Amino acid sequence: MRTDRSILFSFAHPDDESFLVAGVACKYGGQGVRLSLATATLGQAGKTGNPPVCTQRELPGVREAELRTAIALVGIAQLHLLGYRDQELAAAPPEEIRRQLVQLIRLHRPQVVVTFDPNGTNLHADHIAISRFTNDAVVAAADPRWLPEAGKPHQIDRLLWTPPTSFWEALRSRRLSEQPGIDFVIDIRLWSELKAKALRAHRSQHLAIDRIFFNSADKELLLSAEMFRQAWGPPLSQRPLDDLFTGIETSQAVGLD
Repeated sequence: MRTDRSILFSFAHPDDESFLVAGVACKYGGQGVRLSLATATLGQAGKTGNPPVCTQRELPGVREAELRTAIALVGIAQLHLLGYRDQELAAAPPEEIRRQLVQLIRLHRPQVVVTFDPNGTNLHADHIAISRFTNDAVVAAADPRWLPEAGKPHQIDRLLWTPPTSFWEALRSRRLSEQPGIDFVIDIRLWSELKAKALRAHRSQHLAIDRIFFNSADKELLLSAEMFRQAWGPPLSQRPLDDLFTGIETSQAVGLD
């Protein structure tokens, strides 16, 4: 059993991590797993709240501070801000963002990488872009011909995507084992209060967060689990599984699953 387990999360905006992996971060951080997060933009084009918590000009700094507060609550120790413009991520120079992400993969040497599915879950252009760039970097990081100056090559064991449909739709269906694209369901009820605190830390984004989570009759259900689709990794003995590291210690990754 490995004792140096590591997960890298790669998302587009501050608050993506709280929506999608806050409970997973609490669970695995509490087990001593090293957690790192790449956030591609500061959400500069987002809303400022109602009433506003800041001006539009102040929003990037406010959202960075909110992000740092949220990840401290859930135990993500390493944050890397990639520095791209909100709603313009798809136009990022591929060579530049590949270099950044390859360096992070080779630096942290994660067994598991988590990003958006290729449709960005909700078709958001930035979500789609960070998925594409992360998938590219995972392959490049394992190939010594790519960016030899960026560190020793590293092949991850498992690449996970968010589900192809929104997690709130999936959870409300209550038939997760029958839904294609849901390969892991992590019970986060022990950490639901911490996830809620992390979400509330993103004060400028309270309109969307309240609408999806806190104003919902299904609030407890929506804070009970986080779900993922395996894009790359060891064959799955069953679906869904309840541990992101299942099979990693004894199996080799075998392409798309």
